[in-house]
Amino acid sequence: MKKRSEVHYSPSDRLTVERLMGLGGQSARKSHYPELVAKIEELEAERNRYKLIFDHAQHGIFQARLDNGLITANPALARICGYTDPQQLCRRVDAFATDLLFDADEYSPLLAKLQLCGKLFGYETRFKRQDGSAVAVSLNVLLKQDDRGDLLEVFVADITERRKAQNNLKRLNEELEQRVADRTRELVSLNQQLVSENAERKAIEQALKVARDAAEQANKSKDKYLAAASHDLLQPLNAARLLVSTLQERELQQDNNHLVERIHMALEGAEELLSDLLDISRLDQNAVQPDLISIPVNYLFRMLQVEFQPVAEQRQVLFRVCGNGLNVQSDTRLLMRVLRNFLSNAFRYTPRGRVLLGARRRADRLEIQVWDTGPGIPENRLDDIFREFQQIDHQYQTGRKGVGLGLAIVERIAGMLDHPVGVRSQLGRGTMFSVSVPLSGEVIEPILQPQQLPQHDLSGRTILVIDNEKDILVSMKALLEQWNCQVYVAIDAIEAIDYSLSEGVIPELILADFHLDHNTTGVAAVAQVREYVGMAIPAAIITADRSPEGRKLFRAHGLPVLNKPVKAGKLRALVSHLLQPGCRVGE
Repeated sequence: MKKRSEVHYSPSDRLTVERLMGLGGQSARKSHYPELVAKIEELEAERNRYKLIFDHAQHGIFQARLDNGLITANPALARICGYTDPQQLCRRVDAFATDLLFDADEYSPLLAKLQLCGKLFGYETRFKRQDGSAVAVSLNVLLKQDDRGDLLEVFVADITERRKAQNNLKRLNEELEQRVADRTRELVSLNQQLVSENAERKAIEQALKVARDAAEQANKSKDKYLAAASHDLLQPLNAARLLVSTLQERELQQDNNHLVERIHMALEGAEELLSDLLDISRLDQNAVQPDLISIPVNYLFRMLQVEFQPVAEQRQVLFRVCGNGLNVQSDTRLLMRVLRNFLSNAFRYTPRGRVLLGARRRADRLEIQVWDTGPGIPENRLDDIFREFQQIDHQYQTGRKGVGLGLAIVERIAGMLDHPVGVRSQLGRGTMFSVSVPLSGEVIEPILQPQQLPQHDLSGRTILVIDNEKDILVSMKALLEQWNCQVYVAIDAIEAIDYSLSEGVIPELILADFHLDHNTTGVAAVAQVREYVGMAIPAAIITADRSPEGRKLFRAHGLPVLNKPVKAGKLRALVSHLLQPGCRVGE
């Protein structure tokens, strides 16, 4: 075999080679072989690079004929379709329409779109896997032409996970919609239930309103009835109490004294129960309106001392009163009711020993205290004693047993007046009740001097009693005459003028009932008598009326008041005070 150097070309052969190499005549004299080799190597490297990309692409790539099987495919497509290598895939797929598409009916629409547009992007379909299952794919398809006809170049992306995510999202959306629907139904049901409950609540509220209005009306009717009935109920009690007080001060046989005392206790119980019930009712219905004024403490203490001194003597208890020159801002009648209750309890539970009424200044308030040396109250019962019908039964209790309303009334009065009430007790040593009252800056001349006590000797004093109840007149006359008073009685001012004053009798004191016959009042009767005699005779009103309007009227006319049923001790204290020398009318 000849070597390349030994090969000789004829001029015509050499020209042909140069033309095939694209070399001109002048360049034939040069050697262009290295450039050709480099060009071929470059093409080979580019081919290898594209082949590397083709073989290692993440997405499937294949070429196919429209009417035939696959020409070539990469490993990624084989994996997508469940084959081990691309050659196996190409061998198994004879026709793109039937062997690769899972739904063969899609081929015709797909081909029509390709022929119309020449390309498709993002077309989603399903390929058939080796095991016959379907895999979801997204196609980018190019339709080309070569010397053999139509050629498909297809890029395939496995969208199984995306489909799963979409299906999961769809399922979650459906579940969410279902939950929303369920929740909506629940809310609708709850709203309907709420509407029903609101309607029921409104019906209940309306029924409660009707019941409340009925109860308020019933309470108003009750209050009106009690107010109207109190006068009629208290009148006979008042007459009976006055007669019994008269008998108590007379010397009777021992057996009779015992009977009179029993009658007195029974009447006192009925009176206290009735008064307490009336007061509880009025306080609960806010029918009591406080009338706050400046009150000398000494005046309160002296009135209480005169009232309870006979009780102390009867029970052989030492009663001390320690007053002061201060004034307090309060309602006289209500504050007296509180202190009377404290003193009544002190004497009731102190069979022997001492009871003290005093006061201590606490900043801008005065704490009025009632001490006793009784048996004391257990600590676990201190709260109970302020409840209705609660009493502490004790072997040392003397006198009439209460009904358990006194301290309940005290608590209501204290709350209404904003006068805090306190209690301290030690078993076997005694109890202290207190009420804190604001001090008054107004200076008032004491009605009674601290060193003075009301006069008890009423012998020969002339008193005019005006009352439209015959029984009351008889009882008052008997009691006052028991005190050696000269008593004149009348049912109104006209009768007093006609039968007493016209004969030259000038009374030293007038005691008049408030409600008289023919719509007249004791205030008017007092004014008529004073006008007739031409002098301001001391006077007082005795009444069962406890209304704020009545108190204002009495105070406006300077008339002290004594509420029915009248206790003999309180009546004597008031009479003694009004008859003492230097007492001014209206004090």
